[in-house]
Amino acid sequence: MVFKSFHGVIMKIAITGKGGVGKTTIAGTLACIFSENFQVFAIDADPDMNLASSIGIKGDVEPISRMKDVIRERTGAEPGSSFGEVFKLNPRIGDLPDSLSIEHPLRPGLRVMVMGTVEHGGEGCVCPASVLLKALLRHLILRKDEMVILDMEAGIEHLGRRTAESVDLMVVVVEPGLKSLETAERIKKLAGDIGVKRIMAVINKVSDIHEEEFMRERLASLNLEVLGSVPRDEKVIAADMRGEPLMMYPDSEALRSIRDISERIISLQEEVG
Repeated sequence: MVFKSFHGVIMKIAITGKGGVGKTTIAGTLACIFSENFQVFAIDADPDMNLASSIGIKGDVEPISRMKDVIRERTGAEPGSSFGEVFKLNPRIGDLPDSLSIEHPLRPGLRVMVMGTVEHGGEGCVCPASVLLKALLRHLILRKDEMVILDMEAGIEHLGRRTAESVDLMVVVVEPGLKSLETAERIKKLAGDIGVKRIMAVINKVSDIHEEEFMRERLASLNLEVLGSVPRDEKVIAADMRGEPLMMYPDSEALRSIRDISERIISLQEEVG
């Protein structure tokens, strides 16, 4: 598959959902697919920090939260700062996207950035790092012919911090079940509160047509448009057990479905372009 060439395509996509629904697999696979045609920044904003391994990067990627000198210089504070400490809400960040990310060794169009998290009890918050990440997202949206895939932390707390407030599309990954739908409903409401204009759903881990029909009906009742569905696939489990990206399994039904979803996302750009 080759996408049409859209001069100046700019799209930031946040992938979110309840824990365990497979959002990191969706985010990482979309990042790999889009990197075939665009410069992609894959940003891991999940404290579990699994995005790099999901796209086939071995070893640790240094998270922004550990870059205390950079954070202190740009925000006036550092992770672990006491609550209420004043720091710059609009730090200078124009030079940082490339320097804070690493290039995928096998995919030159793909760069990876990791937000990080609190690593020790009593360490405090990573608020300055969150501020830096939000500023980075605002900067990245100004660049041409690039895409950003943001793997959010599970659940709804990140919406209170407004980390993804400037995204063009928020994708809520759901799996068959009411708990996943309840989280999706909360995400939709809170994302709307912070000004996210386009919120859509991906149904993951679908075993049969009855599960898909059930989920589509429930999502329609929530006014959540469905981008596509991804079948339950043993190759996803195999890739995870081996620490390999799903892209290494070209006969994967899940991979084919995610490619279809990537085409649908590009078609959204055509609709507004």
